[in-house]
Amino acid sequence: MLHTEGAGRRDVLFLTGMSVIAQLLGFAYRVCLSRTVGAQVMGLYQLIMPVYAVLMSASSVGLTAAVSNGAARAAALGRGRLLRQTLGAGVRAFLWVMVPLAAAVAILYDPISVYFLGDARTQLGLLLLLPCALLTGVENVHKHFFYGVGRVRPPALVELGEQLLRAAAVLGLLAVFSTGDPERAVGLIVAGMIVCETFSAATLTALARRLLRRAGEGGASEERGRLPRRLLSIAVPIGLNALLGETLGAVNAAAVPRYLVLDGMAREAAMADFGALRGMTMPMLALPCIFLGAVHLVVMPRVARGSALGDAPGLRRDVERAMETVGAVVLPCMALMTVAGGETSMLLYREPLAGRYLAPLALATTCAAVASVPSGALSAAGHASVSAAIGVGCGAVQLILTAVAMRALGMGTAGFVLAVTASGLLHLILCLLAARRYLGLSLRPRRRTVICGLATLLCAWTAALLHAVLAGSGLPHAAVAAGTLGFGGTIYVCALAAMGWRGERKAK
Repeated sequence: MLHTEGAGRRDVLFLTGMSVIAQLLGFAYRVCLSRTVGAQVMGLYQLIMPVYAVLMSASSVGLTAAVSNGAARAAALGRGRLLRQTLGAGVRAFLWVMVPLAAAVAILYDPISVYFLGDARTQLGLLLLLPCALLTGVENVHKHFFYGVGRVRPPALVELGEQLLRAAAVLGLLAVFSTGDPERAVGLIVAGMIVCETFSAATLTALARRLLRRAGEGGASEERGRLPRRLLSIAVPIGLNALLGETLGAVNAAAVPRYLVLDGMAREAAMADFGALRGMTMPMLALPCIFLGAVHLVVMPRVARGSALGDAPGLRRDVERAMETVGAVVLPCMALMTVAGGETSMLLYREPLAGRYLAPLALATTCAAVASVPSGALSAAGHASVSAAIGVGCGAVQLILTAVAMRALGMGTAGFVLAVTASGLLHLILCLLAARRYLGLSLRPRRRTVICGLATLLCAWTAALLHAVLAGSGLPHAAVAAGTLGFGGTIYVCALAAMGWRGERKAK
């Protein structure tokens, strides 16, 4: 064992805190980037990022899980030689997959940009994504190697440095070399990403070599061919599920601006509409969900232990409490963003397009946040295939609904929002039903859930009344947003206390 239980808890707290800080920095960077380049460039950038996600899911998502598993096994056995073999096999396997994929994209970048993405201005960014993906994959393999051996602090600190360097590199390159050309701007953004990924990959590689030198060459090596087979047995099913899901997401993202153009919208306007939605509104609504990583770090190991020990009541209790915690934070945030999101988006992005469709997108964000708990619990309890099947199926439903709503019904961007919301609701329902079947989760609303819902309704109603007064008084956006959000949040906390939220918790 590399860590005692107390050290493990400290590592969880450290990793959670660093993750929250990194995500806040990432959001601040996105806001600065959106202000710098505008909605149209953000649309082009959002168009190429699903291709990046597909490349990473095909080459490294399953492999990183396999390396983490293998490193944990080698560390537990005290076999330094096997530790070195595991990391080396992981890096080589990644390169064997990614290099041919990158070569294929480099050869076919023109038809991919024109016929699949639907905009030739993505070509420069698409080509620059290839070295970025190579560096990211090397970084991720080493990062999960550290997670496997129980050393969470080096990758967490490197990730924080990466966020700071990305912001400085991207915004600096745009300030010096941007000429107003959208394609050039996207290329500069990706070039800045290459800079920060080079830092991360090089730093983690050096730290991993230092760790391996300290581990020594003790223990027997793995039999020839056995280690690759073990890694592939873990990597292939996880990677295939991730690849299918990301491919559906990429197709759906590429279809939205294309449908808008087919409906008669100018290409620049369609890209700006898409960029404001995917690059501004949805990240803004997702900001309150940054604590979800901490919930999963704490709860999912408990679920796994409860499943292994046959402790069904304890497992259900952990999942239900986690869902209550998520709902208690996300519900009021989404309600208040629905009320004051227009002023908040103008304050952050200075883009009028960013404040549309707040209510349905807030509902979709809430569904995704709550569904992440039963979905993660299914995976932790040994039913990962069920969770993956639900995710892929709902992705396919979203793709179909997008086509029907935007093309057949001519709803434009509202059709895409409708598809996102409907598929999000379906995903939540199916995850809850699967958790009831496989984990015995009760779907009856608990007292604290009812209290949370009533407090949310009260804070949303009173905040809407105050918002109407403040907005009609001609105050600046900052004053309207701060007053509405602060007042609504105070009402929510007071309502929870008045209805006995803390007392119910102590009683349990």
